[in-house]
Amino acid sequence: MNPAISVVVFDVNETLSDMSPMGERFREVGAPAEMARLWFATLLRDGFALAASGDNGSFATIGADVLQGVLSGVEFDRPLDAAVDHVMAGMKELGVHTDVPEGIRALAAAGFRLVTLSNGSAQIAGKLFDDAGIRDEFEALLSVEDAPAWKPARSSYEYAAARTGTDPGSMLLVAVHPWDIHGAARAGLRTAWLNRTGDNYPAYFEAPDFTVYALTELASTLAASA
Repeated sequence: MNPAISVVVFDVNETLSDMSPMGERFREVGAPAEMARLWFATLLRDGFALAASGDNGSFATIGADVLQGVLSGVEFDRPLDAAVDHVMAGMKELGVHTDVPEGIRALAAAGFRLVTLSNGSAQIAGKLFDDAGIRDEFEALLSVEDAPAWKPARSSYEYAAARTGTDPGSMLLVAVHPWDIHGAARAGLRTAWLNRTGDNYPAYFEAPDFTVYALTELASTLAASA
């Protein structure tokens, strides 16, 4: 029998933050808006490669360096370094998805301890939640900056368990990314896939314990399973 869930751990980028405005940042420097997805996927690829080899890179540093390559060949109205700075600054201006404030407050009201575990910056997560008026609902904003490696390495989830003083089996990871769900499941956490796009879940990854289509569904889903 599974232990009761006491800590809900949230991925941040795309799960809670709405990254769609990043496309406009690319357009503003003369690049196609669609390039934002290529940039983020490449950033994750290189961060995962470092984690697989036992290293831990900075999200901002990798993001800026990847951006230099992704933007090569684009006609700018400014120097390349200025274009990179403009795009990267967009990460600090993102907002949360519309379902996030209500969903977070419902989970907090249900008595769950709420923390983040992001491959990005805890400082940026803090601004994101301050702007949304939900920072006080989170017990801690954790980042792999202080962990041995990026998610989905097992050590990143173990770091979150150690920081919260919780057994992994009592933790629930919430993410939009199936790779994050898989990594957390392999580390012994329960998992909830936030399927914002209506996609099919990849069969080659460990299946989530729960699937919801908006964060506002999660509190009632967990209550029904208790």
